[in-house]
Amino acid sequence: MEKAAVKSEGLTIPLIDFSTFLNGNPEQRKETAKAILHGFQTAGFIYLKGLPITPETRKHVFNTSAKYFRLPTETKMSHCWTSPEANRGYSAPGREKTTQLTDMEEVKKLRDAAPDMKESLEIGREGVPDHPNHWPEEEGELIGFKQTMLDFHDQCKAMHTEVMRAIAVGMGLDNERFFDSYTDAGDNTLRLLHYPEVRKDVFTINPGQVRAGAHSDYGSITLLFQDKRGGLQVRSPTGSFVDATPIEDTVVVNAGDLLARWSNDTIKSTVHRVVEPPSGEVEVYPARYSIAYFCNPNFKSHIEAIPGTFTAETEKKYQGINSGQYLVQRLGATY
Repeated sequence: MEKAAVKSEGLTIPLIDFSTFLNGNPEQRKETAKAILHGFQTAGFIYLKGLPITPETRKHVFNTSAKYFRLPTETKMSHCWTSPEANRGYSAPGREKTTQLTDMEEVKKLRDAAPDMKESLEIGREGVPDHPNHWPEEEGELIGFKQTMLDFHDQCKAMHTEVMRAIAVGMGLDNERFFDSYTDAGDNTLRLLHYPEVRKDVFTINPGQVRAGAHSDYGSITLLFQDKRGGLQVRSPTGSFVDATPIEDTVVVNAGDLLARWSNDTIKSTVHRVVEPPSGEVEVYPARYSIAYFCNPNFKSHIEAIPGTFTAETEKKYQGINSGQYLVQRLGATY
């Protein structure tokens, strides 16, 4: 039913047809759900094909994203990211440093030595009091930008709900809608990403230079839509990093730290990074675009270990925690 999208260094990331969960009979849905859960439990990553979001929609969103990043720097800086609580707005190259470090001084040293070579625009749920999205002026190429991104946010939110239902079915929970009440608010972040073109010798001169540093994600799951450039790598059980090569008409889905915690560590949140793309006879690597949709439990939700992930012998590893407070704390260390 499935094949491996990645198989190297003890890391197997499956490629799964999601349409058999969305549209299949009960047996097909159960089989697909188990494959999805197994991928999260062993690799922390899966690839999904047979998506509910059309290729035309994805292409349009990528094209619209590229138009945003063509805006003058001073215009983008007027949409600037402000606070972990809001987590909305534009981040210029070097503003963010993705890392597993938590000490602020150590993060600063790392940022100064090898800043992440990317810029991004974070778009959250629309209409949250005190935390407005930072929309560009709708003129010229950017007419329709806001509606395009809000529609895509909604489609990704619906997909988040379905993936969490698959996890519930895979876990054998009594109710496949167990997670619905944790996903209905849509407290998720759509991140448009642009990795500008870069000279190949930048990576030679500074061996620590990457496009995005090694990190795990914070929330429940992340939907990552890639272009064809490559550069995403996932850490294997041996500790080495393995290429997660782009596959057309798929989305890469990885589990985040909060889902690992929620599952009492039966699901893995795996470290990954974006590095120099696969080398060719080039002096300048072209720009890379990707779109990440960071899914979270509703910010008001209290997260306790999921039923069935602990027994009398294997106790709960973590105390309950508020989803929103946890995510603000993690974001505060990144920017």
